[in-house]
Amino acid sequence: MMEGNVAEVFAARQEGMLPGELGLEWSVVENGRAEGRFRATKRHMAPNGFLHAASVIALVDSACGYACMASAPEGASGFTTIELKANYLGTAKEGEVVACQARLVHGGRMTQVWDAEAINETTGKTMALFRCTQMILYPR
Repeated sequence: MMEGNVAEVFAARQEGMLPGELGLEWSVVENGRAEGRFRATKRHMAPNGFLHAASVIALVDSACGYACMASAPEGASGFTTIELKANYLGTAKEGEVVACQARLVHGGRMTQVWDAEAINETTGKTMALFRCTQMILYPR
């Protein structure tokens, strides 16, 4: 399906876009799942000194989206996120690693539903639970 090392393929694909600007890294992107991470730096923080919620959303939503591309039904031309929800349970400090695992819950012809979990790898604590729905797009 994809040629080359997953980390290199997605690093090149996201260069100059939000996932690239946030330094998201990918170890697994395949049919039904994805795994990625970032090290929290000042660019990931909110002015109050805590990790910005949008940094976590960027990670988990990108994981689900990249895996959605790898899990697309035959004939699909793309996808778009039509719904997302997150429950935040913790945070991370600068220098700590935020990781995620995404998995396919429903892989239909018109929609996919994904669950992802963000984990502070430094502390081992779950930071957020995430679910999104992707609408599968087809050529007209």
